[in-house]
Formats: sequence, C-alpha cells, structure tokens
Amino acid sequence: MTADNIHLINIAISLTLVVMTFLFVLRIVLTWYPQIESKKFPFNLAIAPTEPFLVPARKLIPPIGGVDITPIVWVGIVSLIREVLVGQQGLITMLGS
Repeated sequence: MTADNIHLINIAISLTLVVMTFLFVLRIVLTWYPQIESKKFPFNLAIAPTEPFLVPARKLIPPIGGVDITPIVWVGIVSLIREVLVGQQGLITMLGS
C-alpha cells in the first residue's frame, strides 16, 4: 500500500468514527425527550444507524435508575477505537508514516 492509500483509509475511518460518535451523542440527547416519534424525520437519521449497536448492548447493560446508558458506553467505545486506529499514535497513522 502506498502512503496516499493509507492516508485515504485514515481519513475514511476517522470520518466514519466521528460521525458515529456524533450520532451516539444525538441519541443521548434524544433520550431526554421520550415523547418524540423516533420513526419520523429527522430523528430516524440518528436512530437507524445506531440502533443495531444499542440493541445488543442493552441486553448486557441494564438501565441505571431507569436511564439507558448504552449510548454513553458506545461513545466511549467509538472514541477508544478512533484513538487506537487513527489517533496521533494510532495503528493506521503509524503505517502511513
């Protein structure tokens, strides 16, 4: 692989993980408003891509005080993955050097 290809992969992974983090943060905010209709636009833009991650996590992590904390857990997981892969000393970043 050339350095240009690795750089493009780095950007693509970084962008994907940033978007996922943003969507999980939106899910956290949406939990504050349980009366919203999740199947309607624009809420479904945040719910549809994150729900496949949250469903299995909800089976492992019970709500705390009636609050679903799985989006918070996923923000942490995605941030860790981003740091390990494309952070300042991430695996893909080091390959491109």
